[in-house]
Amino acid sequence: MFCILAVIIIGSAIMCVTTKRIMRAATFLLFVLFGVAGIYFLLDYTFLGAAQISIYAGGITMMYIFAIQLVSKRTLQGLQEHIKGNRVLAGALAALIGFGTVMIVFFKNNLFDLMMPMGEGTEVPMTEIGKAMVGADKYGWVLPFEFISIFLLACIIGGIMIARKEDKQ
Repeated sequence: MFCILAVIIIGSAIMCVTTKRIMRAATFLLFVLFGVAGIYFLLDYTFLGAAQISIYAGGITMMYIFAIQLVSKRTLQGLQEHIKGNRVLAGALAALIGFGTVMIVFFKNNLFDLMMPMGEGTEVPMTEIGKAMVGADKYGWVLPFEFISIFLLACIIGGIMIARKEDKQ
């Protein structure tokens, strides 16, 4: 089951970033998020799976689609680009530089050694995951979630402003 979900996630992610139609990209993103929720359910993390479906697959994807619909078709028609070889090469080079930077940071800070050893039968309790997700301490995730929500709100406000400017013209 994991292999099936992995193929769905990887295939949908590749299609999401390579398609030229923005609504198809949002649909493929939805498939990626459902696949990740399936992996959570496969690991018996039902709370995370349900949160993935309700928050990300449901809320965030619908917010993206709503923002896409706010932008008129005239604006989206001029955004179609042809893939050029030098852009693909530059993108691949940027991806390799980014990957190299992440690996340097991981090795420099010994993050591979600090990772929790996951032996057979070792499982992270749900209380630890909950504390990490809503905690505001050093390893808590509340602050990044708040920054992401503010960023998404700014994106939607920007989409509304773009849509309103075109209506006046």
